[in-house]
Amino acid sequence: MCTNGDGAPGSAGEALAVIGTALDFLNGPAGDAVDAAGLGGVLEALAGIDARHAAVRMRFLTRFDANDCHDSDGYQSTASWLAGKTKTTLRQARGEMKQARRMTQAHPALGEAMAAGWLSQAWAASIAGWTGKLPEEARGKADEILLEAAAGGADLDDLKLLAITIEEAWRRENGPDDDGDDDGFDDRFVQLDTTMDGAGRVTGNLTPECAAALQAVLESLGKKRGKEDTRTSAQRFHDALQEGCELLIGAKMVPDRAGADTHVDVHIGLGQLMDLPGAGALEEAWLRAKAGEHGYLAGGDAQAIACDALIVPVVTGAPDWNVIGQMISLVWDAFAHGTPGRDGTGQDDGSDGAGRDGEAAARPPVLSPDVWEALQYALAKLAIGFVSGPGALASVLRTGLLPDPFNTVSVPIDVGYSDHIPEAIRRAVILRDRRCAWPGGCDSRPAKSDVHHTKHKKDGGPTSVSMCGLFCQFHHDICVHRWGWKVELLPDGTVKATSPDGEVLRSHPPPPGQHA
Repeated sequence: MCTNGDGAPGSAGEALAVIGTALDFLNGPAGDAVDAAGLGGVLEALAGIDARHAAVRMRFLTRFDANDCHDSDGYQSTASWLAGKTKTTLRQARGEMKQARRMTQAHPALGEAMAAGWLSQAWAASIAGWTGKLPEEARGKADEILLEAAAGGADLDDLKLLAITIEEAWRRENGPDDDGDDDGFDDRFVQLDTTMDGAGRVTGNLTPECAAALQAVLESLGKKRGKEDTRTSAQRFHDALQEGCELLIGAKMVPDRAGADTHVDVHIGLGQLMDLPGAGALEEAWLRAKAGEHGYLAGGDAQAIACDALIVPVVTGAPDWNVIGQMISLVWDAFAHGTPGRDGTGQDDGSDGAGRDGEAAARPPVLSPDVWEALQYALAKLAIGFVSGPGALASVLRTGLLPDPFNTVSVPIDVGYSDHIPEAIRRAVILRDRRCAWPGGCDSRPAKSDVHHTKHKKDGGPTSVSMCGLFCQFHHDICVHRWGWKVELLPDGTVKATSPDGEVLRSHPPPPGQHA
C-alpha cells in the first residue's frame, strides 16, 4: 500500500512490495494477454527497468559493503554473504562487487545513466573498461563524452572507436601515465577448473595481444563447415579452441621438457637460393602444394630430392563407370537369353543385346535404378580386387616394369584391428582424399584434418585404406561421434554420409541408373 499522498511508496519495503506485485502481474495471465504487436514495447520497457534495477542494487550493495553488514551474519566478506544468502556463485558475487565499486566510485556518471533507465549495464561496463585506462582526472570527462554520444544514437562500435581516440589524444598531450592503469598485463591470468568427470571451465583476463591472437584462431577455425553444421557460434568457438590445441600437439609444437636445444639461425639471401640449380622446379612444386595440389619433379631434380627421401611407390587409377556399364551389358547379353523382360515376351526384340551385324548394342540393359547401382558397386569392388593387391595386375606391372626403388615390396593396406593407423595407410588415405572427405565441400586440408576409421574400432571397424578417410575435427569428432552420422566410402572413392534422421549427403550424384 502507498502511504504518500502522491501515490509513491512510503518506504523501501513498500517499494519492494510494489515491484513484486508488478512482476507477479506480468508473470501471470495479464502478461500472456499482451498481443504480438506489443511484445517489442514490453521488452524495451523491461530493458530500462533492468538498468534501473542494476543501478539501485549496486547502490545498496556498496552501502552494505561499506558498513560491513556481512559481519552480523557471520560472513567474512560481502561476496561470501552474497553467495550464501542470494544463492549465487562466489565468482559471480566477486564480479558483482567489483562492478558495484567501479560504478559508484570511479564512474558515477555511468551509474546515474543506468539509474535513469537509458544505459544498460552491459554498455556501462564496456564504457568503464575503456575509460578506466585513463587517470582519474581525465576519466570523468571521457565518460561524459561517451554518454553524450550514446544518447545521440552511437552504437557500441562507435563508442569504442571514440574511446580509443580520446585515450590517444590524452596520451599525446600528457605522455605516458606511469601511475595510471596499464593494459592489464599485471592482471593477466587464465584459470582452468575441471570437474570430476573431466569437463572444464576457463576464466581469465587476457592482454590485448593475447585476446587478438585467440580471436584470430577462433574466427579461423570456428567457421561453419556446411549445411549440416548446426552449432551455435559459442559451440563453434569451443570446438575451434580444441582443434587449435590438437593441431599444436599433433605438429609437435608443444615442448615436452623445460629446456631446449641450442638454436642457431643461419641467414641465407632468397636471391642466392633462387639462383641455385633446381630452384625453378622446387618453386613450381611449392606453388602446387600451396594450391592444394601435389608437386611433381622429374629427371635430375627428382633424383636429387629422392636421394635421402622416404620413397613410397603409389600406383593410382580412376574408376570408369562406362566400363562397368559395359561389363553389366556383356553379362546380360551372355546369360539373359530366353528370359522375360527385354520386350515383355521372353523373346529378343532386337533393341538391345546382339544386333543384326552380331555386335553388342551400345545401350545397356533395362534395369531399375536400385538394381543398376547395386550391380555397378558390386562389379567395381570385384574389379578393384582383380587389379590391386599382392600379385595382382598393378603390382605385376609396377614390379616388372619399374626400376629400384619403385619395384619394392608393397606396403600393407589392411592390418585388421590396430590401436593406431599405420603410417603407410595414413599416407595412402591422405594421397587419395587430399582434403577433408566429408561430402558437401569441406576444404580443410590434411594439416587441419586426420585419418579416421569410417566404422569405429570398438564396433569392429578394420584398419585399412578402404575403411579410413581424411576428416577434419568437426566432421569426425562431432558429426560422427557426437551427432551419430554414418560415413561410407563408396567403391568409386567418393563418400556418402547419412544423418540419424535419414538425411543423405554425397560427394557426387548417385551413378546413373536405368529406368524401367
